[in-house]
Amino acid sequence: KHSRYISPFRQYVKHEAEKNKAQWKTMGPAKVAVPSQKNFLKKHSKEPKLPERKKEQDSKKLPALSVPPRTYRPVMGIQSKKNFINTNVVAAVTALPKKPQPVSVDRRQGDKYLLETSGLVPKYIKKKDYGVTPKYVTKKKEDQKKAQKEYEANILEHLKKIAMKQLSDEERISLLQGLKKNWEEVYREFQCLPVEIDTIPKRLYKEKLESQMKQLEHDIEVIEKHKVIYIANE
Repeated sequence: KHSRYISPFRQYVKHEAEKNKAQWKTMGPAKVAVPSQKNFLKKHSKEPKLPERKKEQDSKKLPALSVPPRTYRPVMGIQSKKNFINTNVVAAVTALPKKPQPVSVDRRQGDKYLLETSGLVPKYIKKKDYGVTPKYVTKKKEDQKKAQKEYEANILEHLKKIAMKQLSDEERISLLQGLKKNWEEVYREFQCLPVEIDTIPKRLYKEKLESQMKQLEHDIEVIEKHKVIYIANE
Protein backbone atom coordinates (compact mmCIF):
# COMPACT_ATOMS: atom_id res chain seq x y z
CA LYS A 1 0.00 0.00 0.00
CA HIS A 2 1.35 3.39 -1.01
CA SER A 3 1.76 6.13 1.56
CA ARG A 4 -0.74 9.01 1.53
CA TYR A 5 0.28 12.12 -0.40
CA ILE A 6 1.11 15.17 1.79
CA SER A 7 1.47 18.59 0.17
CA PRO A 8 4.72 20.46 0.88
CA PHE A 9 2.68 23.68 1.39
CA ARG A 10 0.53 22.21 4.15
CA GLN A 11 2.29 23.95 7.03
CA TYR A 12 2.32 27.28 5.19
CA VAL A 13 -1.38 27.18 4.48
CA LYS A 14 -2.14 26.15 8.02
CA HIS A 15 -0.06 29.00 9.42
CA GLU A 16 -1.73 31.57 7.15
CA ALA A 17 -5.21 30.38 8.13
CA GLU A 18 -4.46 30.62 11.83
CA LYS A 19 -2.82 34.02 11.41
CA ASN A 20 -5.80 35.54 9.56
CA LYS A 21 -8.28 33.94 11.92
CA ALA A 22 -6.64 35.51 14.95
CA GLN A 23 -7.32 39.05 13.68
CA TRP A 24 -11.08 38.44 13.36
CA LYS A 25 -11.79 36.65 16.63
CA THR A 26 -13.89 39.58 17.87
CA MET A 27 -16.98 40.89 15.99
CA GLY A 28 -15.73 43.18 13.26
CA PRO A 29 -12.20 44.55 12.82
CA ALA A 30 -10.02 45.02 15.85
CA LYS A 31 -9.67 48.81 15.57
CA VAL A 32 -12.69 50.71 14.20
CA ALA A 33 -13.45 54.41 14.74
CA VAL A 34 -16.63 54.65 16.81
CA PRO A 35 -19.05 57.36 15.57
CA SER A 36 -19.63 60.31 17.86
CA GLN A 37 -22.93 60.62 19.69
CA LYS A 38 -23.27 64.25 18.73
CA ASN A 39 -23.36 63.50 14.96
CA PHE A 40 -26.79 61.92 14.96
CA LEU A 41 -29.10 62.08 11.92
CA LYS A 42 -31.46 65.04 12.03
CA LYS A 43 -34.86 65.46 10.44
CA HIS A 44 -34.88 66.83 6.83
CA SER A 45 -31.07 66.84 6.84
CA LYS A 46 -30.82 64.86 3.56
CA GLU A 47 -33.41 66.90 1.62
CA PRO A 48 -32.00 69.24 -1.11
CA LYS A 49 -31.90 72.86 -0.05
CA LEU A 50 -33.02 75.58 -2.48
CA PRO A 51 -30.88 78.69 -2.91
CA GLU A 52 -32.01 81.72 -1.04
CA ARG A 53 -34.22 84.14 -2.95
CA LYS A 54 -32.47 87.27 -4.10
CA LYS A 55 -33.93 90.72 -3.63
CA GLU A 56 -33.51 91.61 -7.31
CA GLN A 57 -36.11 89.07 -8.29
CA ASP A 58 -38.68 90.70 -5.97
CA SER A 59 -38.12 94.12 -7.55
CA LYS A 60 -38.83 92.96 -11.11
CA LYS A 61 -42.09 94.07 -12.69
CA LEU A 62 -44.79 91.59 -13.55
CA PRO A 63 -45.34 90.88 -17.30
CA ALA A 64 -48.03 92.88 -19.06
CA LEU A 65 -51.39 91.08 -19.20
CA SER A 66 -53.30 90.63 -22.45
CA VAL A 67 -56.55 91.50 -20.67
CA PRO A 68 -57.44 95.19 -20.96
CA PRO A 69 -57.20 97.11 -17.71
CA ARG A 70 -60.22 98.08 -15.67
CA THR A 71 -59.97 101.75 -16.69
CA TYR A 72 -60.18 100.95 -20.45
CA ARG A 73 -63.19 102.55 -22.21
CA PRO A 74 -64.04 101.30 -25.74
CA VAL A 75 -65.14 103.71 -28.48
CA MET A 76 -68.90 104.02 -28.36
CA GLY A 77 -71.38 105.09 -31.01
CA ILE A 78 -70.24 102.77 -33.86
CA GLN A 79 -73.27 100.81 -35.04
CA SER A 80 -73.97 98.48 -37.98
CA LYS A 81 -77.30 97.93 -39.75
CA LYS A 82 -76.31 94.47 -40.94
CA ASN A 83 -78.70 91.70 -39.92
CA PHE A 84 -76.35 88.92 -38.97
CA ILE A 85 -79.16 86.44 -38.33
CA ASN A 86 -80.60 86.75 -41.85
CA THR A 87 -77.10 86.68 -43.33
CA ASN A 88 -76.28 83.46 -41.53
CA VAL A 89 -79.60 81.91 -42.61
CA VAL A 90 -79.01 82.79 -46.28
CA ALA A 91 -75.42 81.47 -46.13
CA ALA A 92 -76.61 78.20 -44.58
CA VAL A 93 -79.38 77.75 -47.19
CA THR A 94 -77.27 78.58 -50.26
CA ALA A 95 -74.17 76.68 -49.11
CA LEU A 96 -73.29 73.57 -51.11
CA PRO A 97 -73.49 70.32 -49.20
CA LYS A 98 -70.21 68.69 -48.35
CA LYS A 99 -69.41 65.72 -50.51
CA PRO A 100 -68.58 62.58 -48.56
CA GLN A 101 -65.12 61.17 -49.04
CA PRO A 102 -65.33 58.14 -51.36
CA VAL A 103 -64.41 54.95 -49.58
CA SER A 104 -64.45 51.27 -50.39
CA VAL A 105 -65.67 48.47 -48.14
CA ASP A 106 -64.07 45.10 -48.76
CA ARG A 107 -65.43 43.09 -45.86
CA ARG A 108 -68.86 42.57 -44.41
CA GLN A 109 -67.62 43.75 -41.01
CA GLY A 110 -67.38 47.27 -42.48
CA ASP A 111 -63.64 47.78 -42.88
CA LYS A 112 -63.18 50.92 -44.99
CA TYR A 113 -60.28 52.42 -46.88
CA LEU A 114 -59.93 55.36 -49.24
CA LEU A 115 -61.07 54.67 -52.78
CA GLU A 116 -58.55 56.99 -54.45
CA THR A 117 -55.51 55.18 -53.11
CA SER A 118 -56.97 51.70 -53.53
CA GLY A 119 -56.14 51.39 -57.22
CA LEU A 120 -59.77 50.97 -58.27
CA VAL A 121 -60.08 54.51 -59.65
CA PRO A 122 -58.67 54.78 -63.22
CA LYS A 123 -56.89 58.07 -62.62
CA TYR A 124 -53.68 57.11 -64.43
CA ILE A 125 -55.37 56.58 -67.82
CA LYS A 126 -56.75 60.13 -67.62
CA LYS A 127 -53.31 61.71 -67.62
CA LYS A 128 -52.22 63.79 -70.59
CA ASP A 129 -49.15 61.67 -71.24
CA TYR A 130 -50.97 58.34 -70.92
CA GLY A 131 -50.22 56.06 -73.86
CA VAL A 132 -47.43 58.30 -75.16
CA THR A 133 -44.13 56.60 -75.83
CA PRO A 134 -41.59 57.75 -73.24
CA LYS A 135 -38.67 59.80 -74.44
CA TYR A 136 -36.09 57.34 -73.19
CA VAL A 137 -37.68 54.54 -75.28
CA THR A 138 -37.61 56.69 -78.42
CA LYS A 139 -34.01 57.65 -77.74
CA LYS A 140 -33.08 54.02 -77.17
CA LYS A 141 -34.60 52.99 -80.51
CA GLU A 142 -32.78 55.79 -82.31
CA ASP A 143 -29.52 54.73 -80.69
CA GLN A 144 -30.12 51.14 -81.75
CA LYS A 145 -30.80 52.18 -85.36
CA LYS A 146 -27.69 54.34 -85.36
CA ALA A 147 -25.60 51.50 -83.97
CA GLN A 148 -27.04 49.10 -86.58
CA LYS A 149 -26.16 51.51 -89.40
CA GLU A 150 -22.64 51.92 -88.07
CA TYR A 151 -22.30 48.14 -87.80
CA GLU A 152 -23.47 47.65 -91.40
CA ALA A 153 -21.10 50.37 -92.60
CA ASN A 154 -18.20 48.67 -90.85
CA ILE A 155 -19.18 45.33 -92.40
CA LEU A 156 -19.33 46.92 -95.87
CA GLU A 157 -15.88 48.40 -95.42
CA HIS A 158 -14.56 45.05 -94.22
CA LEU A 159 -16.15 43.22 -97.15
CA LYS A 160 -14.73 45.71 -99.61
CA LYS A 161 -11.30 45.02 -98.21
CA ILE A 162 -11.69 41.27 -98.67
CA ALA A 163 -13.27 41.67 -102.15
CA MET A 164 -16.88 40.89 -101.23
CA LYS A 165 -20.02 42.40 -102.65
CA GLN A 166 -23.62 42.54 -101.47
CA LEU A 167 -26.42 41.06 -103.55
CA SER A 168 -29.12 43.51 -104.49
CA ASP A 169 -32.79 42.77 -103.88
CA GLU A 170 -33.38 42.00 -107.56
CA GLU A 171 -30.46 39.58 -107.71
CA ARG A 172 -31.57 37.92 -104.47
CA ILE A 173 -35.14 37.47 -105.76
CA SER A 174 -33.95 36.11 -109.10
CA LEU A 175 -31.59 33.70 -107.34
CA LEU A 176 -34.40 32.52 -105.08
CA GLN A 177 -36.72 31.97 -108.04
CA GLY A 178 -34.03 30.02 -109.91
CA LEU A 179 -33.46 27.73 -106.93
CA LYS A 180 -37.19 27.06 -106.61
CA LYS A 181 -37.40 26.31 -110.34
CA ASN A 182 -34.51 23.86 -110.07
CA TRP A 183 -36.21 22.19 -107.11
CA GLU A 184 -39.41 21.76 -109.10
CA GLU A 185 -37.49 20.15 -111.97
CA VAL A 186 -35.68 17.75 -109.65
CA TYR A 187 -38.95 16.96 -107.89
CA ARG A 188 -40.59 16.23 -111.26
CA GLU A 189 -37.83 13.80 -112.09
CA PHE A 190 -38.20 12.23 -108.65
CA GLN A 191 -41.91 11.66 -109.28
CA CYS A 192 -41.14 9.97 -112.62
CA LEU A 193 -39.19 7.22 -110.88
CA PRO A 194 -40.73 3.76 -110.95
CA VAL A 195 -42.53 2.51 -107.90
CA GLU A 196 -40.27 -0.52 -107.51
CA ILE A 197 -36.54 0.19 -107.26
CA ASP A 198 -35.08 -3.20 -108.06
CA THR A 199 -31.69 -2.33 -109.49
CA ILE A 200 -28.60 -0.61 -108.13
CA PRO A 201 -28.50 2.19 -110.77
CA LYS A 202 -32.13 3.08 -109.98
CA ARG A 203 -31.39 3.20 -106.25
CA LEU A 204 -28.32 5.40 -106.79
CA TYR A 205 -30.27 7.74 -109.06
CA LYS A 206 -33.03 8.05 -106.43
CA GLU A 207 -30.50 8.89 -103.67
CA LYS A 208 -28.90 11.49 -105.96
CA LEU A 209 -32.26 13.20 -106.56
CA GLU A 210 -33.05 13.18 -102.83
CA SER A 211 -29.68 14.77 -101.96
CA GLN A 212 -30.18 17.46 -104.64
CA MET A 213 -33.67 18.27 -103.29
CA LYS A 214 -32.35 18.53 -99.72
CA GLN A 215 -29.53 20.83 -100.82
CA LEU A 216 -31.90 23.06 -102.79
CA GLU A 217 -34.33 23.25 -99.85
CA HIS A 218 -31.49 24.25 -97.52
CA ASP A 219 -30.30 26.98 -99.94
CA ILE A 220 -33.83 28.34 -100.35
CA GLU A 221 -34.33 28.47 -96.57
CA VAL A 222 -31.03 30.31 -96.05
CA ILE A 223 -31.78 32.93 -98.72
CA GLU A 224 -35.31 33.50 -97.39
CA LYS A 225 -34.04 33.85 -93.84
CA HIS A 226 -31.18 36.29 -94.57
CA LYS A 227 -32.14 39.39 -96.50
CA VAL A 228 -28.55 40.65 -96.76
CA ILE A 229 -26.20 38.29 -98.63
CA TYR A 230 -22.56 38.83 -99.55
CA ILE A 231 -20.67 36.89 -102.19
CA ALA A 232 -17.04 36.88 -103.24
CA ASN A 233 -16.03 38.70 -106.43
CA GLU A 234 -14.81 36.48 -109.21
